[in-house]
Amino acid sequence: MEDKHIRVPENKNYEYGLEQAYKLVCEKLLKIEDFERQCSNSGSNYWQIDSKKIISIRYLNRLYNIVVPDIEISLADSTEEVSLREKVLILHYFTQAKGTPLSGQLITFRELPEGKVYLPTFSKRTVNPLMENFGREPLRMVEVSKELGGRETDYGDTAVTIDAFPRVPLTMVIWHGDEEFAPQGNIVFDASITDYLSTEDITVVSEIITWKLVRLSREA
Repeated sequence: MEDKHIRVPENKNYEYGLEQAYKLVCEKLLKIEDFERQCSNSGSNYWQIDSKKIISIRYLNRLYNIVVPDIEISLADSTEEVSLREKVLILHYFTQAKGTPLSGQLITFRELPEGKVYLPTFSKRTVNPLMENFGREPLRMVEVSKELGGRETDYGDTAVTIDAFPRVPLTMVIWHGDEEFAPQGNIVFDASITDYLSTEDITVVSEIITWKLVRLSREA
């Protein structure tokens, strides 16, 4: 019983935090003056129908439409509901995108702003479940990642790169273990990622991708 009393307020606070984040990013979206430029910065498309602006953005290998000023976010090819968490993430990416080219330099979470502080939380939410599910079957990760547009990458022993957004590739890496050492893993990012997402958003999108891979693996 005591445990339940602790969890309920946390869940309510989390939902409240999401609602506030969504409200703030919607306000930021409506203040954008040059949507064409912001679409260019984020690698998305833009058109206008009467008074409505429509932004088409690719997120995890699927197209999403953002309608302004209504601020409706929906999948372009499905009636599937978009979660509030992913709406916030999509809008954060779009409004923060600076158009910075990929650097080709990979960095770890530790190298992000305040990354050292939040590394234990990041590992618990992303790297640990990734390794628990794919550490001994890395090729399975490669196979199921194709559903998210993943492509095998020459990094570590086995790695896949998945474009969360057009300017945000994430690379999931596994180093194979042996009789003495357990498999090791990590998630690395192009150094330009901080021009598109905050450290908190990077944690969120890494967690979302990790669990999508796990679910796809279990459904296969």
